[in-house]
Amino acid sequence: MKLPLSWIKDFVDITLPLEELAQRMTMAGLEVEEIIYVGLPLPGSNPSGLTQREFKISGISWDADKLVTASVLEVMPHPNADRLVLCRLFDGQQEHIVLTGAPNLYPYKGQGALPAPLKVAYAKEGARIYDGHQPGQVLTTLKRAKIRGVDSYSMICSEKELGISEDHEGVIILDDDTPVGVPLVDYMGDAVLDVAITPNIARDANVLGVAREIAALTGATLRQPDYSVDWQGPSIEGQAAIEILNPELNPRFVLGLVRNVKINSSPYWVQRRLKLAGMRPINSIVDATNYAMLEIGEPLHAFDYDVLMQRAGGEPPTIITRTAGSGEKLTTLDGIERTLDDQTELVCDTKGALSIAGVMGGLESEVSGSTRNVLLEGAAWNFTNIRRTLSAQRMNSEAAYRFSRGVHPAMAERGVLRGLELMRQWSGGVVDRGLVDNYPLPPNDPTVVITPADVHRWLGVDLAPTQIADILRRLEFEVTIEGNAVSAKTPDHRLDIGGAVLKGMVGKADLMEEIARIYGYDHIPETRMADELPPQFGNPLLEKEERVRDLLVSLGLQEVITYHMTSSEREAQRLPPGSPPDDRPYVRVVNPVVLDRNVLRHSLFASLLGVVESNARLRQRLALFEIGPVFMVSEAGELPDEIQMLAIVMSGPRELPFWEGSEQHDLGFYDLKGVVDSLLDGLHLRMRHYEPVEHPSFHPGKTARLLLDNGADQIPLGILGELHPLVRQNYDLPETPVIVAELNLQAILDGMPEAYPVETVPAYPPVLEDLAVIVDENIPAGEVARVIRQTGGKLLAELSLFDVYRGDQIGLGKKSLAYSLTYLASDRTLTDQDVQQIRHKIIRRLEQELDGKLRN
Repeated sequence: MKLPLSWIKDFVDITLPLEELAQRMTMAGLEVEEIIYVGLPLPGSNPSGLTQREFKISGISWDADKLVTASVLEVMPHPNADRLVLCRLFDGQQEHIVLTGAPNLYPYKGQGALPAPLKVAYAKEGARIYDGHQPGQVLTTLKRAKIRGVDSYSMICSEKELGISEDHEGVIILDDDTPVGVPLVDYMGDAVLDVAITPNIARDANVLGVAREIAALTGATLRQPDYSVDWQGPSIEGQAAIEILNPELNPRFVLGLVRNVKINSSPYWVQRRLKLAGMRPINSIVDATNYAMLEIGEPLHAFDYDVLMQRAGGEPPTIITRTAGSGEKLTTLDGIERTLDDQTELVCDTKGALSIAGVMGGLESEVSGSTRNVLLEGAAWNFTNIRRTLSAQRMNSEAAYRFSRGVHPAMAERGVLRGLELMRQWSGGVVDRGLVDNYPLPPNDPTVVITPADVHRWLGVDLAPTQIADILRRLEFEVTIEGNAVSAKTPDHRLDIGGAVLKGMVGKADLMEEIARIYGYDHIPETRMADELPPQFGNPLLEKEERVRDLLVSLGLQEVITYHMTSSEREAQRLPPGSPPDDRPYVRVVNPVVLDRNVLRHSLFASLLGVVESNARLRQRLALFEIGPVFMVSEAGELPDEIQMLAIVMSGPRELPFWEGSEQHDLGFYDLKGVVDSLLDGLHLRMRHYEPVEHPSFHPGKTARLLLDNGADQIPLGILGELHPLVRQNYDLPETPVIVAELNLQAILDGMPEAYPVETVPAYPPVLEDLAVIVDENIPAGEVARVIRQTGGKLLAELSLFDVYRGDQIGLGKKSLAYSLTYLASDRTLTDQDVQQIRHKIIRRLEQELDGKLRN
């Protein structure tokens, strides 16, 4: 938020150097990101003696002798250019002829001496200003030149040339009461504090809030705004009514009425402040609402009262606040027709919606150039509901920025009073006496009791009750002291005290934060922890999960993290067209952040496929994994079952091209199987096997189910295979195969042994031999390998399949599987007789169980 220094000074005197003040504010939680000087002298390298500057300094300094206020006495035509004029100008000492092309001076051309001189900002020869014709901020020095035959050595300035804004379409026309010949830096020099308003200090998203913090930090006196109104009209009673249907969404609504206004431009000093604060001036009515909002933090909205009367058939309008009907529409001030849901709070009349509460007004009832009577609204809204509306409508506004963070209902009345008086002053209206105020749900402003012992325990500093009370009074708490107990009643501009309710500790943490901020974090000494450290316990489940991550990364995969929230339509993409849908019920999100993420996911690899779709065009080869939960509706209770899963997706060439050249092969099923096997080997889960399976998401014949052998039981760990071509068409994926695995990580972690045997390096040589077995085509190679391993026992150290053969030599419906066997004993050298005995047992068991025959 940008805060002009001159505006802050309306409420508190500032005696500290600006850089030192900014440092103090930053240490107290008001993070000053930049100081922008607009005319005031720029500081030296370190005038305040700061050891560290945490903010940027920029801007321009105005030379007091070269930049002054002046009056334009006459606007004359240029003898040689239609688009230029000559101004007879008085700078307080002498008259000058100044050449300019400012279009806002054209209407005065050729009128002779002006009856009311125009007050302007005048730059003399040699003045340093920003070049109004260059993009950005480029400093230049005014030099004498001849333009179209006329000497030019000075100029009337636009806002861009002085660094006030980017506007250079016309020159600045100052207010009529501006004195002539005054150095511009003395009359309107300023500086802007760019402050990052963090969520915990949203109450300070206004000039008064920041001034209050400065007063508390420096000990200065805070001056409150003037909320008095010059009531000159009749009573407002009977001119408007308020009906609140949902007090929990709208705890207060206030209306005021100003009549016979004349819509015009606001005074220039108002426009300048608004521009320095980053807001565009519009007219005297809208500027009054924005000025009051920036000043005290209460967003206001102005209705054209005559439009409301017309909608009500000539009767005084009744303002109704309610939630929208499902599908109800409203065209907002930005010209967009918005379709509303049934949780959006609206400001309405008996005919229909007028505005989206706390966010943006409607187009039909807006203030226009023809408006003569204005009904001014100030209200309080449920900040959670405002946030939901912003998310649903994908919109934002200055009002919504504040209401979505919480504005106390007490500010509604003050905002309307301040806004009415500003409208009266700047638009010449007459204010009806009194307000229409409906306040069905006042908040409870809590009283918090703390003691010096609490402060010592929480902050580590010793403060007397009077010191604690002084700090809190500076922040406008109502404080009383009874013995050592300090009772502090929360001021009625704050909603953040007492939010965290713990037994016997309501609001204490909030007050400790306030005391620490104002006392100064840098004044709190470093101390050693006095309490006993709690016992430290490991987290075996997390440690195992991290082991899985480490192994997968070492295998060349990259971890990604996707949203837990998705939509049933997005998840349905993992199934081919025509296949049965996933009929398991989803866990639904009551208040989704975005409408297309309204359920919790059933599948991890559906999320991963979305990542592959987004990145496939950027990278040739993708090897990704994700560890995370899927959510299933529980039959045991309200909370869903969370199952920790592991998904792996691989696609692209097996090897990326390099300068020596390589034969390109796409990643396939066995590349993924190798990754899974290496992972399980690293986790010491060796008793496992694969079996073929059919699954609608996977390519037929290229899919396997992974099972863990646990004694007599077999625990399913998941499925892996190539993605079905029809599923691939549901995504924008390359034509190369996409290999996917989705594994139950919880089952894998549960199966990990707590301890595993470690053997010494063998001292005796192995015996190697090959064995080719002919079996029926429908017998899996894994089943053959299982029989060989069981029969070989401890002496069979390694077994690998190296050849599969089919042909006429072995017969139709048969296949030959050739295995390499490694025999090894840890205590002796195996003899031929030892190996022959094991071989005979293996062959005999293969014949008995699988009808296998040794291939000659």
